[in-house]
Amino acid sequence: MGKHVAINRVLEAAFELQAFCSAQKYRFCFIGGVAVQRWGEPRLTVDADLTLLTGLENEKDFIGGLTAKFRARRPDAAEFALEKRVLLLCASNDVFLDIALAGLPFEERTIKRASRWKISREASLTTCCAEDLVVHKAFADRELDWLDVKGILQRQGARLNVDLIFEELRPLLKLKEEPEIEDRLRKMIEEETRAD
Repeated sequence: MGKHVAINRVLEAAFELQAFCSAQKYRFCFIGGVAVQRWGEPRLTVDADLTLLTGLENEKDFIGGLTAKFRARRPDAAEFALEKRVLLLCASNDVFLDIALAGLPFEERTIKRASRWKISREASLTTCCAEDLVVHKAFADRELDWLDVKGILQRQGARLNVDLIFEELRPLLKLKEEPEIEDRLRKMIEEETRAD
C-alpha cells in the first residue's frame, strides 16, 4: 500500500513537471526511477528525474523559468545547477525533482528517441527509451543502478538494441576513463541472454 502511494506521488510530480515543460515548449524526457517503472523492474522511487535540453549556453533562461514555478531545494540552486548541471527542485506535493541540464550530443539523442508511456487512458509521460536508460544507469555505476540494469535486461530481453547501447556508452566511458564498466555490462547481458 505505502509503496503504491509513494509511486503515485512521484508520478503526480512528474505530470506537474511535464505539463510545465510542455507549455514552455522545452525538449525533455524522464530518466531514472520513472523510466525504470516503464522499462525495468518497478521499484520504490522517491524523486522524478528529468533530462532537459538546455544546450551549453542558455542554461540560465531555463533555470530562471523553472525556479519561478517550482521551489528550489537549496538557496544556491541556480549556481549549483550551473556548476553541476543538475537543478534540484520540489514539486507542489514536495516530491523531489532532479533536472539534468542536457547539452551533450548523447543527451540530445536520448530526448530525440524518447516516447510517450501511456499510464492511463488520459495520461502519459515522455520517457527515454530502454536502451538509453541502460546507458544512463551503467554510466552512473552505482549498485542500485546495476540492479535496475538487470531488471531492464530481464524485462526487455531480445527487444533491446544492444549495439545501440554500446555505441552510445563507449564514448561516455572514454570521457570517464572507466572502460571496465563496458566489461561489466557485457558480462551481465551475456548472463541474462543465457538465462533466457
